[in-house]
Amino acid sequence: MPWAHAEPEHIQNKVDRLRTFRSKFDLGQDFTYGILNLDETRVLGGCGLHTRIGPAALEIGYWINQEFTNQGLATEASAALVRVAFEIEKVNRVEIHCNPRNLANAAVPRKLGFTYEATLRQRQTFLEGELLDLMIWSLFRQDYSTSPAAASNIAAMDAIGRKIIE
Repeated sequence: MPWAHAEPEHIQNKVDRLRTFRSKFDLGQDFTYGILNLDETRVLGGCGLHTRIGPAALEIGYWINQEFTNQGLATEASAALVRVAFEIEKVNRVEIHCNPRNLANAAVPRKLGFTYEATLRQRQTFLEGELLDLMIWSLFRQDYSTSPAAASNIAAMDAIGRKIIE
């Protein structure tokens, strides 16, 4: 996440980024969520459903503040996003992409029943043009019902608070 390397950044840059997240969410172009503590006073991380992998498919992305890693937050958030992707957005495929050197990130799709597809060499551009390998994991609609993600305990509400997943 190149944006993370700009920290600390000016507050106006954060406000602008949040406004962009909100506008893309409202337009159905990208879906970014915050991961907060239970009393919603601290940001623990973030996650999203991203439309960049083509029609009828969404990519899950996630990051966790290093103070809160290894607590299952990325797995829990990703399981919730899998349910949203299949049950609300009605996609046919969900993917998780990660750097193969990041073993903790690669553990998330494995725990949720995704299938390892491939590692693409030098496929992701990072800071200053550095090319990184990219591991691809997929979960298809026909495999969703038997995945651990399908059994995750979440509630999802629409904009006026009506439950759309229980």
